[in-house]
Amino acid sequence: MTATRPDVRDAAGTAAPAAAPARRAAPVRLLRGPRPRVLVGTDRLHVGVGVREGVLCVVLAAVLLVLAVVGLAVGDFPVPWPDVVGAFTGRTQGLAATVVLEWRLPRVAAAVLFGAALAVAGGVFQAVTRNPLASPDVVGLSNGAFTGMLIALVSLGGGWASRTVGALVGGVLTAVVVHLLAHRGGLQGFRLIVVGIGVSSMLGAFNTWVLLRADLETALLASAWGAGTLTTATAELVRPVAVCVVVLLAVVATRAGALAQLELGEDVAATTGVAAGRDRTVLLVAAVGLVSAVTAVAGPVAFVALAAPQIARRAAGSPGIPLAASAGVGAVVLLGADLVAQHVLPLTVPVGVVTVVIGGAYLLWLLLREARTR
Repeated sequence: MTATRPDVRDAAGTAAPAAAPARRAAPVRLLRGPRPRVLVGTDRLHVGVGVREGVLCVVLAAVLLVLAVVGLAVGDFPVPWPDVVGAFTGRTQGLAATVVLEWRLPRVAAAVLFGAALAVAGGVFQAVTRNPLASPDVVGLSNGAFTGMLIALVSLGGGWASRTVGALVGGVLTAVVVHLLAHRGGLQGFRLIVVGIGVSSMLGAFNTWVLLRADLETALLASAWGAGTLTTATAELVRPVAVCVVVLLAVVATRAGALAQLELGEDVAATTGVAAGRDRTVLLVAAVGLVSAVTAVAGPVAFVALAAPQIARRAAGSPGIPLAASAGVGAVVLLGADLVAQHVLPLTVPVGVVTVVIGGAYLLWLLLREARTR
């Protein structure tokens, strides 16, 4: 006997066809419109990427791959690019493999990961505050992490573990102080920037006083680290920080939708079902963690967090901050700046010196542009 579906009858008693089973959404969907977007994931949990942003991410990935090969190949011991590829496949052995995998790869990986982390942190600050000038280095988080590192270096003898913890604690405490001083009936972008600049200036003066009182060896070490450098990015230091950065980036990615709504204002975000206070706190804590983790290894690398999100927004033609493209731009900027610092300039300088020049020119252009629009 064959089982049959029971009839479904309406109010008049006539038979009606049974409802068709719900169709599962495809894992990758294209939403057409003025700004076409690609959705990846399920209906409840998905990531949306604009088509133009996706093309930009592909281009950035290709540029990043070229820069990474250059970074692994050039130096005092040049390695041909086929041998660079062979080092990863096992065909290249000996000194060339050691140079590529053990000496240069940690620095290149750190530049890519740290640049992406700083750019995403800057994008979060700019989106939450709705101000293109808001970034962790402008509001004092980088100087705060440097202060924590200096205190640990001078008072605890300067072990790398103590310096890392000091940088993390300094960055977090600075964020708390700035938030408490700037939060008056709500967190406004202009007030946060003004308070952050004031706190950053005070911390900068304190850091200078500590350096002047320290012995010569300590002052030289702290000054080099304070300029922002990837020289100390060894595999042992990069691995734990990389895990921390990846976890925090994943946290930000899960709140990407809420971040886009917060960029429109808290009132609009609340009407769309976003828990503005909770999501904003989670995003800012993740951003502070990203900056502190990077600063613990590389020092306060300036202006990447400020410039990368705005460059990505303009290149992607997006009304808001595109996080994926921002991460790609940040990685390209930091890795490119590090290659310039190592191999282009006649004297090897910390990467932070190059990013300051790039970011300073961008900040000047941005200020002039904002002044003309008012």
